[in-house]
Amino acid sequence: MRSSYLFTSESVSEGHPDKVCDRISDEIVDLVYREALKTNTDPWSVRIACETLATTNRVVIAGEVRLPSSLLKKDKNGHDQINPSKFKAAARKAIRDIGYEQDGFHWRTAKIDVLLHSQSADIAQGVDSAADQQGEEGAGDQGIMFGYACNETPDLMPAPIYYSHRILQLLSEARRKGEGDAGKLGPDAKSQVTVRYVDGKPAEATSIVLSTQHLDADWDSKKVREVVEPYIREALGTLPIAADCNWYINPTGKFVIGGPDGDAGLTGRKIIVDTYGGAAPHGGGAFSGKDTTKVDRSAAYVARYLAKNVVAAGLADRCTIQLSYAIGVAQPLSVYVDLHGTGNKVTEDQVEAAIRKVIDLSPSGIRRHLNLNKPIYAKTSSYGHFGRKAGRDGSFSWEKLDLVKPLKEAITA
Repeated sequence: MRSSYLFTSESVSEGHPDKVCDRISDEIVDLVYREALKTNTDPWSVRIACETLATTNRVVIAGEVRLPSSLLKKDKNGHDQINPSKFKAAARKAIRDIGYEQDGFHWRTAKIDVLLHSQSADIAQGVDSAADQQGEEGAGDQGIMFGYACNETPDLMPAPIYYSHRILQLLSEARRKGEGDAGKLGPDAKSQVTVRYVDGKPAEATSIVLSTQHLDADWDSKKVREVVEPYIREALGTLPIAADCNWYINPTGKFVIGGPDGDAGLTGRKIIVDTYGGAAPHGGGAFSGKDTTKVDRSAAYVARYLAKNVVAAGLADRCTIQLSYAIGVAQPLSVYVDLHGTGNKVTEDQVEAAIRKVIDLSPSGIRRHLNLNKPIYAKTSSYGHFGRKAGRDGSFSWEKLDLVKPLKEAITA
C-alpha cells in the first residue's frame, strides 16, 4: 500500500441529466412499491427494471415490470395493460422537485413516453423459485457486487467522494432555500475534489473543481466563485485546503443551459458517483430503477453493510467485500474479503466465515434483513447510495451498525 499520494473523486447534483434519469427511475420503483402496499398486493411479488432517457423536453421510460392492479387498465379486448398516467405523474413530480422550469426542459411541458411491459417469463421462473432450493427466490441476474468501508470519515467513506458529495449537497440546500445569490444557481452541477494522503490518511485538498448552472446569464466564473466558495469551505470542514490548491470554478465560463436540455441523460451512467468514487472496485451494475431481487442493487447494499460493520467493529481500518451470484440461484457463489493489510488480529478467512454466520445472503435473506420491500429509493438517486444516515422510514438501512456485536461474536466463537 502506498502511504503518500493524490486521489480524486467526483460527484454530480440531482439536476445532472443522468441523475434526473436515476431519480425518475427510482420514483417509478417507489410508485410500484407504494401502490402494492395501498392495494394489499404482496410487495415480495413486485418486479421492476426501469430505464429512463431524458433530452430536450422529452422523457422516455422503458423496462420490464410486474405491477399491482391499480397500475393497470383494460384494453378494448379486456386484457390488462399498463396505465401510463401515474408513471407520467411520478416523472413530472420528480422533475419539478429537482427544479427544472426552463424552456428546454420543464416539468409541465416535457413529453413523457411510458414504454413499460411485463417481465419476461423466462426471467421470472428463475427468480420466483430458486434453482438451488436454498431460498424463496433466486437472484435476478448473474454478476459481481462490491462493498467497501474505511475509517477516513465519520460515515466510513473515502474522503474524496465524501467531500465531493458534501459540496453539492450544501449548494443544493442553499439553492432550494433561496439563500442570497445561491438562490440563482441552477439544478445542474458537478464537483471534484483531489485529496493528498500522507501516511495513508487524508491531509489536504489540493484541487477543487466545481461547474454549476446559474440562472443569471451575466454571471462569469469570478462571480460564481464568490457565490460558491463559502459553501465549499464549509463542506470541507476540518480538511485543510492546501496553500497552493488549484481552484477551477466554472472553468469554461457561462453555464446557463443545463440538465437534459444541455446534454442527454440515461439511467445508470454514474455508477462510480453512486458508490465509492473509484476508491473501491465496482461490479458494473447500476442501482436505480431496479427492485431488490436484482442483486446489482441488493447485494451491493448488503456488501456495503457488511464492510461498514467490519470497520466499525474495529476488525480492520479498510474492508472490501465481493459477492457473486448466478441468475435463479439463491446463495452467492463466492464471498471474498480483503482487509488491505489493516486487519486487527483477524484474517480475511475469519471474516468470510463470520459473514456467512451472521446473515443469509440469498436475495430474499437480504431483502428481509434490510427490510427493502419499501418505497425508499428516490432519495438514494443522488449524492450516493452509501455514507448516508439510516432513515426512520427504513431508507439506507444498509448504513446501520447493528452487526458489530454479532460479527465480533462470530469471530471469537
